[in-house]
Amino acid sequence: MRELERHPQTLSAHALALPPSVAIVGRGRLGSALAAALSDAGVAVDGPLSRGAAPTEADAVLLCVPDGEIAAAAALIGAGAPVGHCSGATGLAVLAPHEAFSLHPLMTFTADSSPARFAGAGAAVAGSTPAALELAVGLARALDMRPVEIDEADRAAYHAAASIASNFLVTLEAAAERLAASAGMDRALLVPLVRATVDNWARLGPERALSGPVARGDLQTVERQREAVYERAPELVALFDALVDVTRADVAAAAEPEAALA
Repeated sequence: MRELERHPQTLSAHALALPPSVAIVGRGRLGSALAAALSDAGVAVDGPLSRGAAPTEADAVLLCVPDGEIAAAAALIGAGAPVGHCSGATGLAVLAPHEAFSLHPLMTFTADSSPARFAGAGAAVAGSTPAALELAVGLARALDMRPVEIDEADRAAYHAAASIASNFLVTLEAAAERLAASAGMDRALLVPLVRATVDNWARLGPERALSGPVARGDLQTVERQREAVYERAPELVALFDALVDVTRADVAAAAEPEAALA
């Protein structure tokens, strides 16, 4: 993995290697968000087009379809323009025989993400040729994202990290919300705690950001928590146990002694 050299936002479309026009196939959250953002960045956008579309006039085609549909969607595109996808875990082979590129925004999008936020986010990029890679980098920079070239062998691990950081965080907070509700506490009261924790992790790293009974080695309190989980939400016990084990073995064990007392 290597983060590519950043350029000022004031670079021209030519300097950013932007194509005059991009066709976007896929009307889902990401396709719609990219179409709007690229258009705002000065790129002529055709779309978002429905799945199964085969644009012929654009200078580049970007497929925003599910991973399992990328190969079929690429097969519909005629020869000529470079074809890219937005999958984090998929390589470029599924786009053959096209000149291929990929652009995966390291950002979450929901139905309520309006307008979508791309600025400052990472973007995993790849290209089957130097020109294709330059195209992916140019699109990322046009949206003020930070392009990072991910090796083919690392894409699945990169995407797993993204899923843990985003998707599984939501799952974890849903579990916390369920237990809080059993104690008569609203989700809103957990929000400042979650935000402070994420800020501390971003600023300090996991070892110094960790606090609580596992970090202190307070096994008695951890056991009382486990009993409450078993009583209120027994389906969460396995998750609780796994999190305690990993926290104790991987994070708390690496923490500085004084940090564990916090």
